Amino acid sequence: MYAVIRTGGKQYRVTEGDRLKVEKVEAEVGGKLTFDVLLVGGEGEAKVGRPVVEGAAVEGEVVSHGKHKKVINFRKKKEGWTKKRGHRQPFTEVRITAVRA
Repeated sequence: MYAVIRTGGKQYRVTEGDRLKVEKVEAEVGGKLTFDVLLVGGEGEAKVGRPVVEGAAVEGEVVSHGKHKKVINFRKKKEGWTKKRGHRQPFTEVRITAVRA
C-alpha cells in the first residue's frame, strides 16, 4: 500500500519503511509525526481525498536533522561586478512506520 502525503509545501509518495528528507520539522529525534494523506492506493482502486482522505494516516519517526549540500549562486556582469552567495537548506529525515487507510 502506498500514500501521497503533503508536508513543507511538497508532496511525497511513500510506503511503509521508506526514509525521506523533508523540509525541517520542529520535532525531537526519535519523536513521532503524523502526516495528512492526499491519496491512498495499492489495493484495488485509489482513494483520492478532497483535500485529505478521511480516516487515513501516515505515521513516521524522526531519524535525524541536518543540512543539504551547499548551493552556490554566482552572478557576474560585464562591468566587473560580481556577487557570490551560498545556501544550505535544513532538512528532517523521517522513516515511515505505518500507512493506514
